[in-house]
Amino acid sequence: MKTNNGLTYLGDAQKKAIATKVSWIGIAGNVFLMLFKLFAGIVAHSGAMVSDGIHSAADVLSVFVVLVSVKLSHKAADKEHPYGHERIECVASLILAFFLFTVGVGIGVSGFKKILISSSQIVVPGLLALIAAGVSAITKEVLYLYTISKAKEIDSSVLKASAMDHISDVYASIGAFIGILGARHGYLKLDAVASVAICLFILKTAIDIFKDAVNRMIDRSCSAEFISEIKEAIAAEPDVINVDDVKTRMFGDRVYIDVEIAVDGRKALTDAHLVANSTHDMIEKSFPQVKHCMVHVNPSVQKT
Repeated sequence: MKTNNGLTYLGDAQKKAIATKVSWIGIAGNVFLMLFKLFAGIVAHSGAMVSDGIHSAADVLSVFVVLVSVKLSHKAADKEHPYGHERIECVASLILAFFLFTVGVGIGVSGFKKILISSSQIVVPGLLALIAAGVSAITKEVLYLYTISKAKEIDSSVLKASAMDHISDVYASIGAFIGILGARHGYLKLDAVASVAICLFILKTAIDIFKDAVNRMIDRSCSAEFISEIKEAIAAEPDVINVDDVKTRMFGDRVYIDVEIAVDGRKALTDAHLVANSTHDMIEKSFPQVKHCMVHVNPSVQKT
């Protein structure tokens, strides 16, 4: 466990343990909701609740993807993967987005078909479906709050994606609740309309997860605030005359940094190399999210 600017950073083993625990809790919650919602949807004749149950089934598969990615992404670097395996989390997020998008489209198509049929063919949903929608919304809100807090604690993109999935389920269950309630009060097609609303929530979540994963895979730079902190830390080094350049890139949930510093041009090569090493070690010690730092030394004729 390391600290920086009052913040605590956990080691890879601790992060893996936390992510694994969160994933298993997510699986347990989703299995319970899947069985309850499918049972309630079938028994109470609610298409919206069956759709929501299918969504929960997809969530169970998604969390297994999270578990596998957590295990693989924390593997040590090897000959074939000298930079490590962190980007596996990005791949897992893409798979999760694909799962959600596919499920969302299926639910939407089913909902549209039911909207088009005659009202005389629609069975009024039972009270059990309404109860299931309420239980689902509350359970998913609890899972979201728990998962997002842990995702921020260990800075995990795949757990953040899982948390986003949970919050989309909250909205979906609220939509199902409204649709079932409306159908029970005479607006029979509202149950099918709720299925379409669930589809839209799922598709939006899938797109957001996809965009975040792609950003992390194409070497997106870190935030301006983080870069500013890095520059201030380097500038405070005693033999650094100027911070000429700092480039950052995200590698999964870790950071690679390329730094150019100016030192006294009259220094011997060995002394300049020591300054570079000192700067390198300071960065990796002070900013544990940095996986690797490369420092290049430029000569400066005088201190400014």
